[in-house]
Amino acid sequence: MAKVHGHLSAGDAGELVGVTGNTIGQWARWGYIRASQSSGDPHVYSVEDVAEAAVVRALLERHVRHRIVRLAITHLGDYGPWPLSQAPLATTRDGHLVLLKENGDVFALSPRGWQLMAEPPDLEEVHGRLSRT
Repeated sequence: MAKVHGHLSAGDAGELVGVTGNTIGQWARWGYIRASQSSGDPHVYSVEDVAEAAVVRALLERHVRHRIVRLAITHLGDYGPWPLSQAPLATTRDGHLVLLKENGDVFALSPRGWQLMAEPPDLEEVHGRLSRT
């Protein structure tokens, strides 16, 4: 397993991401993020888990549907334990498509996985940002 850094409660992780600690806990239960520093209660999160949560927030703010976030995580297995924050992701401006940029190509997420796009649309890169509080 990759080295993890920090020991953060759900409340602290949520404060960094700009959501509540309850939301962080929900995202962990739904499989969007992990609590990589503990296997039991209370969950303890690493900095890497917080980065993943920041990307989840960015996707949801762009109106990406929850099921699409789960689908992206499923189809990003090659990117390791924190796939959302490791993959070069983007969305269409309206958030209807999640895109993966690799080696100059753009792939759109579909139920079958990543599909190469012949003519990629205008896109906005996804960057998870931590809150300044």
